[in-house]
Amino acid sequence: MKSQELRKIAPEIDPLRIGTGWSVADLSKPQIMIESTYGDSHPGSVGLLDLVYEVEKGINDHGAKASKFFTTDICDGEAQGHDGINYSLASRDMIAGMIEIHNNATPFDGSVFVASCDKGMPAHLMGAGRINNPCIFVTGGVMEAGPDMLTLEQIGKYSAMYLRGEISKEQFEYYQHHACPSCGACSFMGTASTMQIMTEALGLMLPGTALMPATCKDLKEQAYKAGKQIIKLAKMDLTARDIVTMKSFENAIMVHAAISGSTNSLLHLPAIASEFGIDLNADLFDQMHQNAHYLLDIRPAGKYPAEYFYYAGGVPAVMEAIKENLNLDVMTVTGKTLGENLEELKNNGYYENCQTFLDKINLKSTDIIRPYDDPIGKDGTIAILKGNLAPDGAVIKHSACPQEMMQAVLRARPFDSEEAAIDAIIKKQIKPGDAVFIRYEGPKGSGMPEMFYTGEAISSDQELAKSIALITDGRFSGASKGPVIGHVSPEASEGGPIALIEENDLIKIDVPQRRLEIIGIEGKQRTSQEITKILKERHAKWKPKEPKYKNGILSIYTKLATSPMNGGKMKG
Repeated sequence: MKSQELRKIAPEIDPLRIGTGWSVADLSKPQIMIESTYGDSHPGSVGLLDLVYEVEKGINDHGAKASKFFTTDICDGEAQGHDGINYSLASRDMIAGMIEIHNNATPFDGSVFVASCDKGMPAHLMGAGRINNPCIFVTGGVMEAGPDMLTLEQIGKYSAMYLRGEISKEQFEYYQHHACPSCGACSFMGTASTMQIMTEALGLMLPGTALMPATCKDLKEQAYKAGKQIIKLAKMDLTARDIVTMKSFENAIMVHAAISGSTNSLLHLPAIASEFGIDLNADLFDQMHQNAHYLLDIRPAGKYPAEYFYYAGGVPAVMEAIKENLNLDVMTVTGKTLGENLEELKNNGYYENCQTFLDKINLKSTDIIRPYDDPIGKDGTIAILKGNLAPDGAVIKHSACPQEMMQAVLRARPFDSEEAAIDAIIKKQIKPGDAVFIRYEGPKGSGMPEMFYTGEAISSDQELAKSIALITDGRFSGASKGPVIGHVSPEASEGGPIALIEENDLIKIDVPQRRLEIIGIEGKQRTSQEITKILKERHAKWKPKEPKYKNGILSIYTKLATSPMNGGKMKG
C-alpha cells in the first residue's frame, strides 16, 4: 500500500504520526483520509462532523487508521445578493486543489469524502478524480421542510414580493425564520441535491444514500458502513477511475433528466469528467435529454420538498424506473455492478424501510417518482441553445420555462451587471416582450455568479413571468425557474456576441429547434447576412472591460477560467 511504501522513504512520518496521537500499531495499518467540508458555514456543512466521526469509527473498528482533514465550503445562499457570490464557483476549484494537496503531500491508501452542497460535492468529485485513490462518498443529506412545506428557494420570490409591497415585513420575516428548520442541504432539487444524486449515479456512494433526511438515524448508520467499506476498496485497490467511466457519466445524465436536475450540473459534470480523463461536452446532455422521461415531482419544478425523494426510494427507485436506458454493467463502490446493486436492494428491505416514511405522510412512491409510462414530461428537462448569439451554446431548463417563452421574439434590454437589471425590474422599467440581458458575469468576467434574485423577481411578477426572458453569461441557482437562459458562450468578457447586444435588438428564442439568435436591429428584422455584418462592425468597436478583480483569488480564477460550456474550470 502507498502508506507503507512512504514510511520506508520518509523516516520522519512515524514519529510525527505518533506525535499526532497514533499508536505504534496504527502505523502499519491501512491509512484512510477522511476529507470533509464540515464547518459552521451553513446548514449543509454544520452537521457533517457527526458523520465524519461515524466514518472514522467504521474505519478504526475494522483494522485501519483514519485521518481527518477539512476544507470548509461557503454557502451560495448566504453569498447571494452581494459580491460574495462571485467566490462561489472559484471555491469549487480551490477545494479540489486542497484535496489534491492533502492527499499528495502524504499519500493515503483510500479516501472517504463527506460533503453536502453546491460546491463541496463537485469539488470532492474533482479531487477524487485527480488523486485517483480508492474512495467512497458520504453526504450530509437534506434538511426538513418548514411549515406548510416552506423551503428556502421560495425566499427569493417572497423577497421580490416584499420589495414590491405585496406582502408585509412581518410576513416576509416569518418565511425567513422558518425556511431552514434543520441542518442538511436545502430541501429542493437545487445544485446541492442534484450533485448528491449525481454522486450516487456515478457509482461512488453506497446505494440509496443520496439525499437522505439529515435528521434520519439511517444516515449515521450508512456513514459507519462507508468507513468499513473503504477498507475493502483499498485492499482491492479499486480506484475512483476504475469505477467512474464514460458509461457512468451517461447514467448520471439520464438520472439528471429524470429528476429535472440543476443547470449547474452542466458546469460541474464536465469539470469533474476532465479530472477523470473524460471529455464530456454539453451537447451530450442535450442529446441524452431529448426523449428522456422526466419523472420527479420535487421542487422547484415540482410539488414536494426534497426530503420526500428518499421516502419514495431515492436514486435506486429512479434508476429502476429508467432501467432500460442505463448501463447496468458499470462498477460501483460496493464492488458490484449497478445492476447487481439494484437487484440486491429489492431483497434487503430498502424499499420497505422507505415505505415507513411514506406511510407517515399518506403518499405513494409513485406520487413523487412517477412511473416511466406516466411521466411529467417526455423531452428531458435541459436544452442547449445555439445560434449567432451563443455560438458555443447556452443552457435552459425548459421543464421550468413557461410555454409562452419556448418560442418567442423579444426586444433586448442589456445590462452590464445584475444590480442594474434587478433595479430596473423592481422599478417596473422592464415591460412584457423584453429580453433582459445580464452580461460580464461569466467565469472570466466576475467568477460566474448566480442570477438567482433577478430570476425570482421575474418569475414572481405575474405581468413578467410569462412575457419576458432573462439571458446571461452568468449562471442560475439550482432553485431558479421561469424563462431563464444562462451560460451564454463565448461570454462577454471574451468578446462574445452577448457583449455586442444593443437596446431594442430583436432576439429569437426557439427551444424546440435549440436556437438563440439575434434576428433584428433597432426593432426591425434583418437578414442573417446583415446581422453578421453588423456584429462584425460592433466587435471592431468593442473594447474589453478592465478586469473586475486585480488581486486575490478571483484575479487568478478569472484569468484561468475556461468557458461555461467547458465547466468554468481553471486551466492547468
